[in-house]
Amino acid sequence: MGVTRAETGVRELYRDLLTAWNERDADRFGSLFAEDGVLVGFDGSQVDGPEVAKHLTPIFHDHPTATYVARVREIRLLGPGAVLIRSIAGMIPPDGTTLDPAANAVQTLVAELRLPGWRVVLFQNTPAEYHGRPEATTAHITELEPQAPGGPLLT
Repeated sequence: MGVTRAETGVRELYRDLLTAWNERDADRFGSLFAEDGVLVGFDGSQVDGPEVAKHLTPIFHDHPTATYVARVREIRLLGPGAVLIRSIAGMIPPDGTTLDPAANAVQTLVAELRLPGWRVVLFQNTPAEYHGRPEATTAHITELEPQAPGGPLLT
């Protein structure tokens, strides 16, 4: 079975979300969320869609944020106009050249097709600490290393 328009559209939405983060563009990041969407941040913060840009603005202003690279593990059609993406992500610290294992993450994005296009209804960014399993941390980093630095943002 080939890749559907929905899968392509949501992959592009996810790429746009990560690009907005990497470019430290809070307004653009927030604009990708549905009005009833939710962001669950790395620290457990839960932010409603209309407040996402406001939440990120001081973070981008006051802190040098790391940049993401990610690898999609699954794209699942949930029904007409709804798609789930599961991925692993890593972060390259500012002025760094390698992924920081302490910033490994597992990301989940659920999107719905709404006018004018696909919108995030849930983006959850969970730390991937792999307690007691250093081999899992190594595997996570190894899988993403070809993307950082200078490789593709999203594979």
